[in-house]
Amino acid sequence: MENTIRSILESSLEKIGVKDFDDFIVEVPKRSENGDFATNVALKLAKVLKKNPREIAEKIISFIEDNDVIEKVEIAGPGFINFFINKKFYENIIKNILENNEYFFLDYGNNKRVLLEFVSANPTGPLHIGHGRGAAYGDTLGRLLKVAGFEVDTEYYINDAGNQMRMLGDSIYERYKQLVRGKLEDLKEGYRGEYIIDIARKVLDEYGDSLMNDPEKGFEICFKIGLQEIMDSIENDLTEFRVTFDRWFSEKSLFTNGKVDKALEILREKGYLYEKDGALWFKSTEFGDEKDRVVKKADGSYTYFASDIAYHLDKLNRGYEILIDVWGADHHGYINRIKGALKAFGESDEKLTIVLIQMVNLIKEGKRISMSTRAGEFITLKWLLDEVGADAARYFYLMRDHNAQFDFDIDLAKSKSSDNPVYYVQYAHARVNSLFENAKSKNIDFKEGENLELLTEPQEKELIKKMYEFKKIIKAAAAHLEPHRITYYLQDLAALFHNYYYNTKIITDDHKVTNARLNLSKAVAITIRFGLSILGVNAPEKM
Repeated sequence: MENTIRSILESSLEKIGVKDFDDFIVEVPKRSENGDFATNVALKLAKVLKKNPREIAEKIISFIEDNDVIEKVEIAGPGFINFFINKKFYENIIKNILENNEYFFLDYGNNKRVLLEFVSANPTGPLHIGHGRGAAYGDTLGRLLKVAGFEVDTEYYINDAGNQMRMLGDSIYERYKQLVRGKLEDLKEGYRGEYIIDIARKVLDEYGDSLMNDPEKGFEICFKIGLQEIMDSIENDLTEFRVTFDRWFSEKSLFTNGKVDKALEILREKGYLYEKDGALWFKSTEFGDEKDRVVKKADGSYTYFASDIAYHLDKLNRGYEILIDVWGADHHGYINRIKGALKAFGESDEKLTIVLIQMVNLIKEGKRISMSTRAGEFITLKWLLDEVGADAARYFYLMRDHNAQFDFDIDLAKSKSSDNPVYYVQYAHARVNSLFENAKSKNIDFKEGENLELLTEPQEKELIKKMYEFKKIIKAAAAHLEPHRITYYLQDLAALFHNYYYNTKIITDDHKVTNARLNLSKAVAITIRFGLSILGVNAPEKM
């Protein structure tokens, strides 16, 4: 509607001799008495035309032709123009929500191909609550971008090569040897969580003590079983969290397929690699990094940066137009070197967006719980899901801007009260279902899309306007990669509906008014359900 009003205004401006002027806004006023939409165009033009803004506003209005959208136009204050929209327009909003399953889908993305990589936690242990925030954000962002009109593929990058994998295999093998000897002792180095002991027991059950005198074979078997066990655990936890991936991409495959060597050779040919102290370096300082980076060590082993370079080149070679990486906040220093590598290949670094997810603190019974992956003292995502469920976990992770740290209050997430945001929103949806059950028990024959002209109460109009606003919210959330805007919107819509429910008798003696209000309520439920589906949260019919 904002675009429609802008178009009407631009046509009127041309008639008063103003062309190509777009330095004004069209917005929904905070107070309903100021119309459905308002613009500051006359105030902005006053500086250009050097005339009184109210005089300009009157002239603009005089050239607005009769149409089916605008019912009346008024001038307010120093020169704001307020538009009051035809009732039919609002009725059509409800009809569209009720009848069109794709009403909230947009074409904003123009089907651009997006590769969204997120979580990608090192397979050295179970997912913890920090990974959960990145998982909720990444999965929801993928759903959001699809609704906004992008073609999205999701990917998990498995770091199954390098020193951490060596440490994983060594840790499991050491625990295996301790189990054979019958005595568990502290590990001085490596991963010390209970899950390492569990994997070692699995190795012992399958191979007995046969690996004790063959360290090389013992390491390989421990690493293979350990990687599979941990990846299975990660995938199971993510599935329970309603997070799935289109592709699981192995870092190791970049080496076996020769893609790392090929990527480095391209950089060498372009003059961006040099040798120093026996190592191979990338000239990342030429692209804004604080220092050059090693891609191949003096001992011949590759750094993680080398495989990351090859991985991002591979993403582009697969034809993706937009790359989005979701990383932890501790990877901030890594951004310039990755973007620099893309520039070195002759690609635009604007194709790559790196989103940093800030830390999350878990609060239980008023106390903050710390975690350390290597020490094994961490709270797993699985534990959190068992405590609060996937709905509350996802919603709580998503209701804050990913750029800000936040405290996850587990007691609040478990509460069944209006203080719990996810409960509050879901209850609004369930409340609509209870209205229909009540109507059915009274033998009220619901007729979809009828009697909408009877929705004349101010709160009813506010609800319709709020639902109409959802497309704009979806577009903004997709454009800024900020799924938390959806949670804010849903809480506002739920609040409006709860208010309406308490202040308005929906099931009345007048069946036509009842039918109109049930139509409105059903549209609200559909909107809430659609919004929750973007978040990956259920919309229960009973609570």
